[in-house]
Amino acid sequence: MNPIYWQGLALGGSLVIAIGAQNAHVLRMALLRRHALLTAAVCALCDIVLISLGLAGMGTLLAASPTLLTAARWGGAAYLLWYAFGALRAAFKPAALDASHQGASINRRQALATALGFSLLNPHVYLDTVLLLGSVGGRYDGIARLQFGLGAISASLLWFFGLSLAARALAPWLARPIVWRLLDLLTAVVMFALALMLLRG
Repeated sequence: MNPIYWQGLALGGSLVIAIGAQNAHVLRMALLRRHALLTAAVCALCDIVLISLGLAGMGTLLAASPTLLTAARWGGAAYLLWYAFGALRAAFKPAALDASHQGASINRRQALATALGFSLLNPHVYLDTVLLLGSVGGRYDGIARLQFGLGAISASLLWFFGLSLAARALAPWLARPIVWRLLDLLTAVVMFALALMLLRG
């Protein structure tokens, strides 16, 4: 697979594994065996749509304007560096993915609505998928942009379905702050590396 695919996979993966309400919800539903695959599918589908919109919209804008392309490159690098520093800070704070809250039993329609809420009502999802992934992937043309997008989409699919299917085995590990510290450190390294790649053009 083209290295651009792996770039999309790395950036998409670094963004999607961040501790947050959406990941906690996916894990909680899986642990409780309540519409786990539906929840994972909704979260992944939302990512696929937003990533595709970002690549299509941002890619078109960037292709039409060298000035916007330069601004997106520097803006994307700045955001990646900010994200990397945030991940480094998080690595030194005790945190874990908490899925202990049981909650009430919900039907399929409620599970669908809840998953959509966790996926679409968080402003950061638009920064990550539409703006950041769209800006970085929008620097490429044709098949290269498609490969980058497929890499980012693969990261979402692997993470959400992997988290859902392996929840019971992963739960003890994900409850340990040291695991998330290591993930945060890995995220920071990936973000720094991708920011440098952007700055080099």
